[in-house]
Amino acid sequence: MKVPVSWLREYVAFDWPLDRLAAKLVVTSCEVDRISRRGVVDDDGNGERFLVGKVLEAGKHPNADRLQLCQVDVGEGDARQIVCGAWNFGAGATVAVALPGAVLPGADAPLGEAKLRGETSRGMILSERELELGDDHSGIMVLEDGIEPGTPLADVLPLGDDVLEIETGFNRPDLTSVYGIAREVAALTGAELAPPPGTDPERAGEEPVDVRVDDLAGCPRYVGRLLRGATIAESPRWLKARLLAAGMRPISNVVDVTNYVMLALGSPLHAFDLERLEGSRIVVRRATRGERLTTLDGQDRELTPDDLVIADATTPVAIAGIMGGEASEVRPETTDLLLEAANFDPLTVLRTSRRLRLRTESSTRWEKGVDPYAAEQAAIYATQLFAELAGARWTGHSDVNDGLPERPMVRLDAGLAERVAGMTFTTEEQVARLESLGFEARSGDVRVPTWRARDVTRPVDLVEEVVRFRIEELPATLPHRLVSAVQLTRDQRLRRQVEDVLAGAGFHEAYTWSLVPPGEGRIELEEPQSSELAALRTSLDHWLVESARRNRNAGVEPVALFELARVFLPSGGDLPDERWHVAGIADGGYFVAKGAVETLHRALHAELELDRVDLRELEDGWGYFELDLADLFARAPDVVVYEDVITYPALKQDLAFVVDEPVRAGALIAAARAAAGPELRDLSPFDVYRGDQVGPGKKSIAFAASFQSPDRTLADEDAARLRNRIVEALSRDFGAVLRA
Repeated sequence: MKVPVSWLREYVAFDWPLDRLAAKLVVTSCEVDRISRRGVVDDDGNGERFLVGKVLEAGKHPNADRLQLCQVDVGEGDARQIVCGAWNFGAGATVAVALPGAVLPGADAPLGEAKLRGETSRGMILSERELELGDDHSGIMVLEDGIEPGTPLADVLPLGDDVLEIETGFNRPDLTSVYGIAREVAALTGAELAPPPGTDPERAGEEPVDVRVDDLAGCPRYVGRLLRGATIAESPRWLKARLLAAGMRPISNVVDVTNYVMLALGSPLHAFDLERLEGSRIVVRRATRGERLTTLDGQDRELTPDDLVIADATTPVAIAGIMGGEASEVRPETTDLLLEAANFDPLTVLRTSRRLRLRTESSTRWEKGVDPYAAEQAAIYATQLFAELAGARWTGHSDVNDGLPERPMVRLDAGLAERVAGMTFTTEEQVARLESLGFEARSGDVRVPTWRARDVTRPVDLVEEVVRFRIEELPATLPHRLVSAVQLTRDQRLRRQVEDVLAGAGFHEAYTWSLVPPGEGRIELEEPQSSELAALRTSLDHWLVESARRNRNAGVEPVALFELARVFLPSGGDLPDERWHVAGIADGGYFVAKGAVETLHRALHAELELDRVDLRELEDGWGYFELDLADLFARAPDVVVYEDVITYPALKQDLAFVVDEPVRAGALIAAARAAAGPELRDLSPFDVYRGDQVGPGKKSIAFAASFQSPDRTLADEDAARLRNRIVEALSRDFGAVLRA
């Protein structure tokens, strides 16, 4: 948000230097990105070179058909000759003049005298755009008659302004207005805060305003006002300058007033052409399926029953809180207005705005939660300005609501601030600070102002309001511990061990998005941030592959990345099943991935079961693995117990089995262990053969078997017995044939 300082000073007359004010606001209230200057920079007397001039003579340039040769009195006694390319004025006009040496807004060098088609021009007659007072560059500015030539132009026009460029948090909708920032500045500096702007003009009628709200949850309040006899024209230059400085484009006096009041008070408004509302009626309702609306940006938009709309007697005329429709917009011929000053549900506006991909100054405020009490003051201020700037007469008023929310009461715990912040705050200091922000203290309870009702709900929230103004004084000390140190849980300890093992194996840890593009089996979000971040991931492969690809494209070799994070699996309930996974991707193919998995299992003393999966998106040369940590940790023993492996020697044999091609070695090992029992110390594959000797669709897997007992030396008969058990089990379960 851009806050012109001259506007801010209308509400709070602070005397702090701007850089000091900005630095303190960053600590207490909001981010101030920078202080910029709009319009004429008043350094080294530059402002003195912009004067009011009186055109004494104006005629065609002798050597150019499109130029005027003018004699202009700027209060110096002798007139200045100025060449001008505009023809919207003549002799007798009062104009704005820049003298040689003046630096115009946005110019890199000062203005100098120049010869134009043989005639010397000793200055420039200015347009609105050249002074950043508007967008009009079709002609020069013609000022009101009667201003003395030579009068400093700054006494007549808002030539320049400092602007605070502010970023506000989502939980502070009160800071999306100039008056809201002024309230913070008043509390910070001790300067007096002016009352909110706006006073109702004299009412010129008692016309009924036909407003019906069918969805009070989506629209808790709708203030509608009728105004007759408005004249649509350009806004005065002070208003256009304010809007431009605040980052908005002037359009017309009526539209500009709605934008100006929104910026001033933070409550968005909209003005309808009353004659273009069917039945002169407003109905706030949900859209029906298939309804369409062409919005002010010229886009035809399809609506859904989730969208809240402002309709007339028959059709939608605006998307509530976001943008009005073309059919009811204010036009040059408009004379009668219906002013909307409403309050809309934040989530409703947010969902529609995201679905339509339509963000506006209005919607960004509604999404944060605008104070419902602000609607009335916004309507009052807009009515005043309509009367002053457009000559409108206020003839009708309606305020539809289901009762406004009560102001919350929060208990003030005077000692909590010291316990939380570690420094002393007297009760009197806390009460004074809260009252400076609009809170009311009553016998230990604090009544929260309406503009803070959403975010101040607990005693600790009151503490924040007090402490933030002295946060730079907080001592750099550790908080007092009320409990003894805690230990990591088993899962936390094992997760850290997994990270350490993979880092030791040469992998670099990656952190990627939990959100991924939509896909089969993935849980899609109702309100996605974008098309690429529209679903919850069910595995870690998507962004790990993308990260590996970016590293390879950047010339990083070899690539070795791992991530330990949650995945989200469908559970059949309202919430997904969140599970911890670890995954890795590395150059070197399958065997590098297999080696990393084996290293993890050895480090955790867990039994290893391998499965090979082909991920199509993997490029040649990469290996990938992914493990469910709950399954891995279930196989890891809590305590590693020593087993005797040296007292009695092992008896070793090689076994080769012919099996069907799809049979996995891991499945054969598991079946063999179950059949032979603990005396099968180890069974490891060391060779795979495919060829004529085993036949098509078959393969021979050779295993190194180790038989050992903890209490005796096994004989050949024992080895034969164990071998026969294995052969019988593998033959029965897999059709395996002992080859050797």
